Amino acid sequence: MEKGVFDQTVNAVTAREGKYLTFALAGEEYGIGILKVKEIIGLMPITTVPQTPGYVKGVINLRGKVIPVVDLRLKFGMEPMAYTDRTCIIVVEIKVADRTIQMGIVVDSVSEVLNIKAADIEDTPNFGSRLNTAFILGMAKTNGSVKILLDIDRVFREEEMTAIAQAS
Repeated sequence: MEKGVFDQTVNAVTAREGKYLTFALAGEEYGIGILKVKEIIGLMPITTVPQTPGYVKGVINLRGKVIPVVDLRLKFGMEPMAYTDRTCIIVVEIKVADRTIQMGIVVDSVSEVLNIKAADIEDTPNFGSRLNTAFILGMAKTNGSVKILLDIDRVFREEEMTAIAQAS
């Protein structure tokens, strides 16, 4: 292996290491890099926006700023669930083309912040060519379980983000 290729591989692996906010969705644990998380808020009134995809719940007014809100369960094709007192909105910053957009994602519950070492992160298994897993950074092995680490910038395609941004 050439040194440059080896260095890139090492950098890609160590780039995943760090602090992750973990949360639950349909009984599974997920994580988002803590630097992408702006804040965690309880559910608040969401204004629906017509003609948006079903997973777009609408927009919220967060301290005078209108922010689109997406239900991550619906985006991932999971069964909808009635919101509970543990349901919350994670406000994240997502890079789209040449700008950054704040967006709220509805999750079942927030778990904890974990410091995950590169050695505990494995690549996403190959599920076949028809399944898009590009939005998964890797699989973190922690305390005998697996947490799915998301690349929140890649969960939504650019055209989806444009539609979501226009909603707000």
